[in-house]
Amino acid sequence: MALRMLYLIFIRLLGLILLFSRADRARDVELFALRHENAVLRRQLRVRPG
Repeated sequence: MALRMLYLIFIRLLGLILLFSRADRARDVELFALRHENAVLRRQLRVRPG
């Protein structure tokens, strides 16, 4: 149990380090892709009947 908790904390910290070390342009591209995906999913929800 303690080992799992340490692993999860390590993964979160590693993710934060990678997030802050990423270039601004890479973040902008990722945000653009996520917004596009969100828009596509919203359109799909509107098309479905019911």
